[in-house]
Amino acid sequence: MSKTGNLSAPSLADRVRTVDAGAVVVGAHFLGATPVFVLGEEAVLFLSAGGVRRIAIHSGAILASTADGARLVTGGDDGRLIAVAADGVHRVLARDGAGRWIDQVALGRGGAVAWSAGRVAHVLTAKSGERRFEAPSTVAGLAFAPKGFRLAVAHYNGATLWFPDAPGVPPEKLDWKGSHLAVSFSPDGRFLVTAMQEPTLHGWRLADRQPMRMSGYLTRVRSLSWTADGHFLATSGAERLVLWPFDGKAGPMGRAPRLISWGDTRIAMVACHPCRPVVAVGTVEGAIALVRIDDGAAIEARPAAASPVSALAWDGSGSQLAFGCENGEAGVVTL
Repeated sequence: MSKTGNLSAPSLADRVRTVDAGAVVVGAHFLGATPVFVLGEEAVLFLSAGGVRRIAIHSGAILASTADGARLVTGGDDGRLIAVAADGVHRVLARDGAGRWIDQVALGRGGAVAWSAGRVAHVLTAKSGERRFEAPSTVAGLAFAPKGFRLAVAHYNGATLWFPDAPGVPPEKLDWKGSHLAVSFSPDGRFLVTAMQEPTLHGWRLADRQPMRMSGYLTRVRSLSWTADGHFLATSGAERLVLWPFDGKAGPMGRAPRLISWGDTRIAMVACHPCRPVVAVGTVEGAIALVRIDDGAAIEARPAAASPVSALAWDGSGSQLAFGCENGEAGVVTL
């Protein structure tokens, strides 16, 4: 791999701190400057200079997690929605009355929290209390819009835009046949993209509801990340880093993605740097690299190991990268 520019550290491997999490890592986040790893069962791990702190927050599997730098929110098969603060203090935000799994969560502006159980999506705000929306089928993805107050709900045969604080405004359905899973708004709010059950992405330009299809993957796309300027959407699912262009009026419609080759194994996770045109990639073989978009230069931060990378996250300043793997290995790369 080539090493150029500010990324050319003598050895990023020398800047990696690892820890045995003891279980599959299903999420990596930062609360302030502290990395927090979400385990597949019951607990989260806080990694600090003083050591590792394990905190049990659920009584079963943790199915979803998200964070905004100030708090971590998780959903589990115990039907509970949990908020964890930077000091490790945690509390129950909601319980599903029927004991259903809470398997989708999202955080929005002003402390808004969204979650789903089965076909029902909920939004909780300090100002308006709890609102709920019943989707046409099981909710498979949630995302708050970057502007205004609306929630995208992915489900079978499309996605729905719901306005929780406007009960008189009917939800807007975006139709496309198939099973839509993860959902994400572009940073400028002009586009909505879903990852589908088959190896493809689907999207809509929201100004005129023009649909778009982004295909060519080896496997289902499980990881999406927008660059800091919103010009590209980085994705997993191929042996090359796939970057779809969203810098123009029409986004990727009629345009090919930028493809960056840096290895010969499939990418499992992607995480765009919060400030610079750099993407962290993790592979199914456990390797981690930092890839520069401008010229494709890459630096290996972790060599291939025995287990796929299952979580990647940058801190707010972009000086730390947290990672987790299916075999329970976790760590932080400090730049």
